[in-house]
Amino acid sequence: MNRLLKKDQIFTLPNLLSIIRLLLIPVIVYLYFFEKQYVAAVAIILISGLTDIVDGIIARSFNMVSDFGKILDPIADKLTQITVIFCIATRIPAVWLLVGMFIIKEIVMLVMGMVAIKKLDSVNSAKWYGKANTVILYAAMVLFIIFPKMDNVISSAIVIVCAVSLVLSLGLYIRFYHRLFINSAAENSKQTADSLNN
Repeated sequence: MNRLLKKDQIFTLPNLLSIIRLLLIPVIVYLYFFEKQYVAAVAIILISGLTDIVDGIIARSFNMVSDFGKILDPIADKLTQITVIFCIATRIPAVWLLVGMFIIKEIVMLVMGMVAIKKLDSVNSAKWYGKANTVILYAAMVLFIIFPKMDNVISSAIVIVCAVSLVLSLGLYIRFYHRLFINSAAENSKQTADSLNN
């Protein structure tokens, strides 16, 4: 775990971009709640999403993937997502369902991730289904911001799509961690058996 705090793990360009995403969160809140500048808020959200894409490309292309980044990147993503969802829920009540589901999903994810770090000493990157869920949520939130007076039927349909996406993403992550833990337990049992035989 100490390796997460090494300078070469922290001071990288991808991690700097993740920090920028964190700093953009209060800007989004300010523009949305206090200035009512919804187009500007959407612009900042898109910039935040762009930094997420860029930091991933840089990390993989220039071998800057780090365990610290694997933790910081999703934290920046999740905090941005829940902030945007919460902002919109204050104007569109149906979105409160997504707030609740998102919080539950992230609590389960946090527990599974902590167990993986503690028992397996491994930090796992986001999977494609997690990234797909992020894209769906961002697209939905941008639509809600741009079209605040959207028809109730359409807004309800968008909420349902997001809810299904959240459930599917969580289900696939649970399957991933379940297999990870099972394989680790099997490997430990094999190693124990081999050591006894020797």
